[in-house]
Amino acid sequence: MAASNFLLSEDQFLCSVCLDVFTDPVSTPCGHNFCKRCINDYWNTNNQNMCPLCTKVFFSRPELLVNTFMSEMVSQFRQSTQQKVRSSREQVAKPGEVPCDVCTGTKLKALKSCLVCLVSYCETHLEGHLTASRLKKHQLINPVENLEDRMCLKHDKPLELFCRTDQTCVCMLCTVLDHKMHNVVPLKQECEGKKVELQKTEAETQEMIQKRRLKIQEVQHNVKLSEEDADREIVEGVLVFTALMESIEIKLKELNDAIKAKQKKKEKQAEAVIKELEKEISDLMKRSTEMEKLSLSEDHLHLLQGVQSLNIHHPPPTKDWSQVSVPPASHEGTVRRALSQLEETLSNTMKTLVAEAEMKRVQKFAVDVTLDPKTAHPDLILSDDGKQSVPQKVGVFVDYEEGLVSFYDVKAAALIYSFTGCSFKEKLLPYFCPAGLCLAHQIRHTFTNILLEVFKPQFISISAITIV
Repeated sequence: MAASNFLLSEDQFLCSVCLDVFTDPVSTPCGHNFCKRCINDYWNTNNQNMCPLCTKVFFSRPELLVNTFMSEMVSQFRQSTQQKVRSSREQVAKPGEVPCDVCTGTKLKALKSCLVCLVSYCETHLEGHLTASRLKKHQLINPVENLEDRMCLKHDKPLELFCRTDQTCVCMLCTVLDHKMHNVVPLKQECEGKKVELQKTEAETQEMIQKRRLKIQEVQHNVKLSEEDADREIVEGVLVFTALMESIEIKLKELNDAIKAKQKKKEKQAEAVIKELEKEISDLMKRSTEMEKLSLSEDHLHLLQGVQSLNIHHPPPTKDWSQVSVPPASHEGTVRRALSQLEETLSNTMKTLVAEAEMKRVQKFAVDVTLDPKTAHPDLILSDDGKQSVPQKVGVFVDYEEGLVSFYDVKAAALIYSFTGCSFKEKLLPYFCPAGLCLAHQIRHTFTNILLEVFKPQFISISAITIV
């Protein structure tokens, strides 16, 4: 049997209903063990004779007899446990532990403190308070130090009452003298109310912690969505720009850098929010731990003094996070705008390329033009060969059959203007008239003009003429 005690663990002696060590253990026909009272209460409550473990249903309530073997095992287990507890209790007081005030020489660890005697006792010296009828009425609490702090400094009496009017612990004489007519109740009664308040405040604190944890999850989720959105935009940008010419790669890099910079900024913002939330959670958890520890205290004075120090009705200020949000960074339209800019750039480039191609096409119809100084305007200064004048050249393309007249900047290879829908019925003769000469001869003009005789599509290149 001793070997069995050594091998068996506490879990094997626990009733699955009350989760405590068996009391009057009985066995059901299916082979499971329960406390006799637990299984009967279970059947009475559920109105069905069913095993709580395997859910086997018995058509009639089985006759339950105490399992003597299990009962003996439980008894020996209890004795073994009590011996272990007793041996663990009878230990020398270590630093930080409350020593027995009665022990001489080696001080053993105190098991209880008496609020009447104001003395802490080890298990051996506590025996009198557990057996003597006169001492049984004394109030025992878990061992505490500085029992003298539980005495009224003014009347040298135990602090047994609590003045709700002044919110302080008092003795019996205080109620007759300084706190007369005040609302005074026993410490235990006040502690019960404070424990309720502590539990409520602790629950509110836990709710605040949960809200902040949810806020962190929300922020992290939004950051993840933002990151996924950024990744999608980058991929889309890569797919679009890699299909273009080598020069477009520069635009792609600018797009990626802009998206990543925006995402990085959002992550930094989220990290700042998370850091602040975690700081508040840490503070709240610390406060919650203190309140939980205090609410479990059986030391009434310590509890009440601790409640006052915690100031549970006025918790430390915290930030209202209900309006705080770190939404995902919006990358909507980033690629579209980049493409729009790219489209404009490409459009301008294409116009240049088309103009150059058009210039090369119309130059096939170029003819040599010589201006007649006899018919030219007297203010025009022509070159010796009569073909040009500094500083600029202008090209004119005439399509007789199509009714088109186009003017080109020869140097820039760009179209200046085109006249369309013209109707040519007779022979065309070139006519040169510098604009503005009739209106303001004092103004100096630089411009391009052409005059030549055209019968079929022709291209004429002549110089700009400086008006003096």
